[in-house]
Amino acid sequence: MKFLIVTGMSGAGKTSALKFLEDIGYFCADNLPPVLMLKFAELFNKSDIDKVAIGIDIRGGKMFRDLFEGLSDLTKHGYDYDILFLDANDSTLIKRFKETRRTHPLSRNGSIEEGIFQERKILEDVKKKSTYIIDTSSILVKELKEIINRIFVLDEKFESIVIKICSFGFKYGIPADCDLVFDVRFLPNPYYIPSLKSLTGNDDDVYNYVMRFEESRIFLDKVTDLLDFLIPKYVKEGKTQLVIGIGCTGGKHRSVSFVNALYSRMNQKRHNIIVKHNDIDRDIKNGK
Repeated sequence: MKFLIVTGMSGAGKTSALKFLEDIGYFCADNLPPVLMLKFAELFNKSDIDKVAIGIDIRGGKMFRDLFEGLSDLTKHGYDYDILFLDANDSTLIKRFKETRRTHPLSRNGSIEEGIFQERKILEDVKKKSTYIIDTSSILVKELKEIINRIFVLDEKFESIVIKICSFGFKYGIPADCDLVFDVRFLPNPYYIPSLKSLTGNDDDVYNYVMRFEESRIFLDKVTDLLDFLIPKYVKEGKTQLVIGIGCTGGKHRSVSFVNALYSRMNQKRHNIIVKHNDIDRDIKNGK
C-alpha cells in the first residue's frame, strides 16, 4: 500500500494537491489527527485500496504536535510512508491570504505575517523529513497538477527543485522573482524581417530563424552547461525553486524562441520544468 502524508504551509496548495491525488486514484482524507494515522493505515491495509493520502496540518492545533509520534508508530508496525510538503515564500502566502480574505490559522490579532512565522517554526522538522518538497510560489495550479502527475503517475525521478524558465522584454522590466537572467539581445532580431514581425517565438518560422545562427546554438550549449553545473549545487543546498529569465527587447521573438529551445534541452534531463512567456501577449506594435 502506498501511504502518503500531505502537509506544508497554509496557503501553499495542500487542498489542490489532495484533489489531484484523488483524481489519480488515491483515497484522500484531509485534516486527520496524527494519532489516528496508524488506525487509518491498518483499516486500508485490509481493503482493496492500495493508494492512500492524508492531509495533516496545523489546523489540528495541539494534535499536530503528535505527528512524529504517529510516524514512529507507522514505522514500528511496518508501514512505509512518504511525505509531500507544499511550501511557498512568505510574500506569496501573504498575497494569497489577502486575495482570499482568509485568516491564517495561527494569526494573532489578524497578523498574517506572525502566523506564517510561527507556522514555519512548527513545520521546520517536518519539512526536513519530507520525501518531496514542492515550492508553489511561482507556479500555477495546473502546473502543480503536472508535477504531481510526474511524481505519482509517471514515477519520474523527483528533484526537490522546480525550474521555471520565463521569457520577458527588457522594455517591460526584469521579472522580480528571477534568480538568473540571460540577455539574448545580441542575437539577430526577427522583428526586422517583415514576414516574421507579427509572429512570435512560438511560431516555427521565428524559432527556426533565431536558432539557425551559430551564436544561438553556442549560447544554448553554454547556458545548458552552466545549469548542469548549478542545479545539483542548488538541490544540495536545499533550494526548492529556480527561476531563469531570458530577455530580449520586447519579449516576443528571441527570448521566446530561446526559452523554448532551452526547455527542450533541459526537459530531456527529466527536471521539473515550467515555461512562462511573460510579455508575449503585449501589443506587437509596441514591442520588438
